[in-house]
Amino acid sequence: MDQILPDNLTFCEVGHLPIVKQFAKQINLVETINTMVDSQMQLPPGEAVLAMVLDTLSGRTPLYRLKEFFQEKDTELMLGTAIDPEHFSDHNLGRVLDKIYDTGAQAIFSQLSQNALKRFKIDSNNVHFDTTSISVYGDYVLSGEPFKITYGHSKDHRSDLKQFLISMLCVDRNIPIVGAPKDGNASDKTVNNELLTNISKHMAKHGLKPGAFVYVADSAFVTKANLKRCESENTRFLSRLPATFKECSRAIQQAVAADDWTDLGSLAKIVTPQKRPPAVYKAYETTVDLYDQNYRAIVVHSSAHDKRRHKRIDRMLAKKRKDLDTLCKKILSETYFCRADAEAAQDKLHRAAAGSYHKLDCTIEKVSKYCRGRPAKGQPRIPVGYEYQLHLDIAADEQLVEPLSVEAGCFVLISSLTGPTDKNNFSSRELLRLYKDQDGIERNFSFLKDPVIVNSIFLKTTHRIEVLGLVLLISLLIWRLLELCMRRYISDTGNKITGWKNKPTDKPTSFMMTTKFLSILVLKVEEKRQLARPLNTVQLEYLKALNVDPISFTSP
Repeated sequence: MDQILPDNLTFCEVGHLPIVKQFAKQINLVETINTMVDSQMQLPPGEAVLAMVLDTLSGRTPLYRLKEFFQEKDTELMLGTAIDPEHFSDHNLGRVLDKIYDTGAQAIFSQLSQNALKRFKIDSNNVHFDTTSISVYGDYVLSGEPFKITYGHSKDHRSDLKQFLISMLCVDRNIPIVGAPKDGNASDKTVNNELLTNISKHMAKHGLKPGAFVYVADSAFVTKANLKRCESENTRFLSRLPATFKECSRAIQQAVAADDWTDLGSLAKIVTPQKRPPAVYKAYETTVDLYDQNYRAIVVHSSAHDKRRHKRIDRMLAKKRKDLDTLCKKILSETYFCRADAEAAQDKLHRAAAGSYHKLDCTIEKVSKYCRGRPAKGQPRIPVGYEYQLHLDIAADEQLVEPLSVEAGCFVLISSLTGPTDKNNFSSRELLRLYKDQDGIERNFSFLKDPVIVNSIFLKTTHRIEVLGLVLLISLLIWRLLELCMRRYISDTGNKITGWKNKPTDKPTSFMMTTKFLSILVLKVEEKRQLARPLNTVQLEYLKALNVDPISFTSP
């Protein structure tokens, strides 16, 4: 049989990775790292990090058999320069990690995030902060800088495993600009305070002066030290007031009693199924006093009531009813021979019901008592005495229970945005929307906790783990930029793109995009490349939304 393919024909599966490479190029990943890291190695640090990012976003376990991964790839096409796959040995990668650590992983990521914000014109006026724990397997008997791997409060509910924390600062909902590992037993309250000490310096790199941005954090932020730090640093903030503060319950009770709510409607950005209607919010604005300082407070009620709080209310009401029933049974078992005693027992029951959230309808019946036998014929039956019996009807007092249900669906936002201009720019609805955007950073943690990522933490030195964190943060940054560009395209043009099950969507995700570029093969003969088959209309649609030239799949 005649051979129809040339002997020097090679091919590789590239999938969506050329798109990732183009976004890495737009934030000057390779050039920035090569400029900042002093290295004379055969494997340049910029190309090494790009290789690890591509590996991470390919769906494989990052840093694991990277040499084998690139033996199947066109390194010139993927990295911009031809590199022998043998250079991606574990030894060389370890040396690269050490060099990057010596330069400063956080300094490198800070510069890359600056590049991204400038290139993609990202709004950095609102910043979100949170932490999460990363569990590891093994003893990890390590000490010293930059952080400790030890036991601590596990947000994964794995208190049996050692861990370290990842702190992250994001802008525009989920674009990371600062990320760093912390001690496994560090407190969120302490980490917040450390960040607040340097946040002005971080934001100044992005052209924002103190007071020009809003710091958004969860309830762990609300401590005396952190509030004082915000005041001294002129940092405007938005957080959730912990329910453990008396001012929280006072503000909620005030809002429920006033019943002067402002309807905020729904904040849902997507259409939800009828079985799960979106939460509808209403707000009541007031103030709270913490540590001799007055702050703006927004009491928010959600129609999607907190199930745990309602279960707690149900348990409380059940206990109150049980205690009341026990007392009633005891009192009813006694015999009362005079009305005064019966009325005393009745008063005792009413006093017990007063704090039980139940209504008690108690009546006294006078019952005649007769001698044994029948009276003589024609003679009336004459009672020899009287007893007084209590009759009870117990029911939940809806007028008292209803406020409890309303309070159960409430939480309190606290903010330093108290001036007239701030109140005009940041309405109750805007503050709630801003706080709800905190879920963007939670989704970032889901990315970092993906089993493919977590299982890769096998490095045995903390400074190499810190640099691995840099690789993951860069991967996350690019992942979010991909999603940002697609959604901006839809917002600017009004055009939807093909989503799941070939249905149009206006909420594309990066993962959705990757599924559209499966099994993309690039053929190469000498220095010429071409696709095994042309890109289809859906793939071209995504490239247009991402502003990526199709030639990226065949040109280094």
